[in-house]
Amino acid sequence: MFSAADYTAMEQALALAARGMFTTTPNPRVGCVLMKDGVVIGEGYTQPAGQDHAEIQAMKDAISRGHDPAGATAYVTLEPCSHFGRTPPCADALVRAGIARVVAAMEDPNPTVSGRGLQRLRDAGIDVRCGLLEKEARDLNIGFISRMTRGLPWVRVKVAASLDGGTALHDGTSQWITGQPARDDGHAWRARACAILTGIGTVRDDNPALTVRAIPTPRQPQRVLVDSRLEVPLDAQILNRDTGDFAKPVLVFCAIEDKARQRALEARGVEVVVLPNPHGKVELRRMLEELARRGINELHVEAGFKLNGSLIREGCADELLVYLAPKLLGDAQGMFNLPPLSKLEDATEFRWHEVRQIGDDLRLIARRADTQH
Repeated sequence: MFSAADYTAMEQALALAARGMFTTTPNPRVGCVLMKDGVVIGEGYTQPAGQDHAEIQAMKDAISRGHDPAGATAYVTLEPCSHFGRTPPCADALVRAGIARVVAAMEDPNPTVSGRGLQRLRDAGIDVRCGLLEKEARDLNIGFISRMTRGLPWVRVKVAASLDGGTALHDGTSQWITGQPARDDGHAWRARACAILTGIGTVRDDNPALTVRAIPTPRQPQRVLVDSRLEVPLDAQILNRDTGDFAKPVLVFCAIEDKARQRALEARGVEVVVLPNPHGKVELRRMLEELARRGINELHVEAGFKLNGSLIREGCADELLVYLAPKLLGDAQGMFNLPPLSKLEDATEFRWHEVRQIGDDLRLIARRADTQH
C-alpha cells in the first residue's frame, strides 16, 4: 500500500511536526511534505494557534520556491481539518490547490473532523491513503488525542529516584539524586507539556519555580498547584511570573472557600479554582476535566509521593517518567504513597514503553496498561 518513498516522506513530515513541539498547543503538532515527480517541493508545520496549519505552510513554501502544488502528493501527519476554527479548512485548501494525492498518518480524533477531512478530499477526486506511521504520529500528539477522546489531558508523572526507589531523605532533602544530563532531559519534558503540576508539599519542601531553564523554549508551560487548604506562601517561587514568558496565570486548585486568601492570591495574578471532594481534598478527576476544558493536552507532574500516589490510586496517571540513579538511599521516601495490597492481582499495572540511558542514569517510561494510546 505504501512505497519506500512514502515512508521517507512521512518520516520527514513527522520530523517537521516535532519542530512545533513547544508551540502548537492547544492544537496538535502536525507536519506536511509536498512531493512532485520524486522531489520535495514544499515543507511546513503547524504554527501557533490562529496561524497557518502545516498544509498551508507547505503550499506557501512550494510557491516561494517557484513550484506549483497542483499534481503533488501531500504527506501530512494528521488528517487535514474540514471545519472552520481559527483558520479555514485545510482540506478545502488542498482541493483548491489541485493536490493529486494525500497520505495521512492518522485520522483526526477531533469529533468535528474525525474522517470528514479525508472524505472531503475523496469526494473531490483526490487519491487518499491513511495509516502510514500511525503509531509515531499518535505518540507525537498523545495529549491532543487524550483530550479529544477522553476529555482529559495525558498525565505524565515524573520521578527521580535511587535504585531502591528513594526520592528524598526523610528530612525532605532530594537535590540532587540524578545527574545533570537527566535533570536537563527532565526540562525538555517540561517544555513539551502544556502545564506543570505540583502539590503544596513540594512547594513547602523545595520551593520550586517549575520553569523550563535547561533548554531554550519560546513559552513557559502553565503552572498548576494542588493546595487543598490554600497554604501556599505569597512569596513562593511558583507564583513568580517575572522569570519567563507565561501566557497564562498560575492555577491553584483548592478544597475550601477562603475569600481573603483568594483575594491575596488573585492580587499576585493567580486564578483559584475550588473543587472539593467528600474528604476535604481536591477532586483530582474534575481538576483534570477542567484542565482539558482549558486546552491542556499534556500535563507534566512533578510532585511528592503523596500526590503521586493519589493520582495513581484515582486512575489519573497515564504515564510514568522515571529517572533512576545508580545509588542506594536506604530508608527514604518512596515514589508513590500507595496502600498495601492483600493480593498481587490488585496491583496497578504499567507497560514498558521505553528504556534509555541518560548520562549515568536510566530513563524509564511506562504507560498504564488500561490506557488507550
